[in-house]
Amino acid sequence: MAERIRLGVNIDHVATIRNARGGLHPDPFRAAEIVSRAGGDGLTIHLREDRRHIRDEDLQRIRDATQLPINLEMAATDEMLDIALRFKPETAMFVPEKREERTTEGGLDVARGHNHLAPYVRQLKENGSKVSLFIEPDPVQLMAAHQIGASVTEFHTGRFVELCHAEEGALAGEELERIQMCAEKAVDLGIEPQAGHGLTYDTVTPIAQIPELTELNIGHFIIGEAVFVGLEAAIREMRRLMDEARA
Repeated sequence: MAERIRLGVNIDHVATIRNARGGLHPDPFRAAEIVSRAGGDGLTIHLREDRRHIRDEDLQRIRDATQLPINLEMAATDEMLDIALRFKPETAMFVPEKREERTTEGGLDVARGHNHLAPYVRQLKENGSKVSLFIEPDPVQLMAAHQIGASVTEFHTGRFVELCHAEEGALAGEELERIQMCAEKAVDLGIEPQAGHGLTYDTVTPIAQIPELTELNIGHFIIGEAVFVGLEAAIREMRRLMDEARA
C-alpha cells in the first residue's frame, strides 16, 4: 500500500471561467499557488486543441507559481507533442479528445491506437517526462499500455461515480472491483496506477481505499465546491477524506 495517496488538483476550470468572460480573472496562476498551500501534491492541466481551458501562455506562469509536479493532459497530436517536448512536464498524459465533448468521455483506446501512440510515448520518455495513459479499468487496455512503455496509467472512475449517484450499488461495487483488479495488475507490470474523473466528497473514499493507487486526480468537483467554500477549503476537505480513507 502507498503510505499516503497523493492528490493532484486539476485547475482547468479556473481558466474556463476566465475565458468565459475574457480578461485575466480568475487567474490559474493564483489557483496553482493555492493548491500548493492547501496540501495538493500536484497540478493537472489539459491543453486542448481548442484552448477552451488552459492556454499556451498559462503554461510557464503556472510552472512559476509552484514547485509541485505538473501533469499535462493532451491529445496524441504532433502539435501537442511539440509543446510537451518544449515544456517538459513531469508527467505527460494522453487522453482521448473530441472537439464537441464537454469533458473527456471515457478512456483512451490504447489497444487500437498502439502504432499511433508508441512513438509519442518513446519521444516524451526520452525527453525526461513520465508518460501516463488515461484508460478504462480494462486488462486489455492495461496490457496495451504496458506494451508501449507507459510509466503510469490513470483509471477512469467516471462510470463508478455515475453508478454511485444513480444508487446502483451492486453495479458500482462491480466497477470498484474492476478498478482494484487493474490497479493490482498494473503494479505487477511495473506501472504506477492512479485514478480519477468525476470524483466527489461522496465517492472518493472507496477509491482512495484501494491500496495500490498512488494518486487521485480531481478537478471539476473541487473547483465547483470552491464557489461555495473557497478553493483552499475545498482542497483541504478532499485531502482530509483521502487521508481518512487510507488510515
